[in-house]
Amino acid sequence: MRGAYILLLYLPRNSIIKTKGKVFRLKKGYYAYVGSGMNSLEGRVLRHLRKDKKLHWHIDYLTLIATPLKAYLVPSPVRIEEELSKSLNMVGKVVKGFGSSDLSVPGNLFFFDKDPSEKIEEIVWAFLSRKPKSDDLRQDTS
Repeated sequence: MRGAYILLLYLPRNSIIKTKGKVFRLKKGYYAYVGSGMNSLEGRVLRHLRKDKKLHWHIDYLTLIATPLKAYLVPSPVRIEEELSKSLNMVGKVVKGFGSSDLSVPGNLFFFDKDPSEKIEEIVWAFLSRKPKSDDLRQDTS
């Protein structure tokens, strides 16, 4: 399956995450991360849930210390990661520079002080129930 996902995590304490070249200071709370899996959506999410993995993406560093709570899969033949991030930016506080180097959004990680499951589910349902645009009918081959 191809598409995008939102991974909901809980960070039990204030933390500093050092990635390759960046440092993120994160507060205790809930975090929603938006990503894409255009080759294998399920495989990408399962990789994030493993503790034993090569650290590659920013989210890899966060998943070592945060507790994964839920994964929302949004099947799509085209890339919708950026659109999902824009929608989450309306309800959460973006962590600038986290996981969005190839997009025109300020970040793919969003902070919430309370469980945002209901808000995320509304966003996911909106994406799942929308009619495809004519551009969506073309398959993304990347």
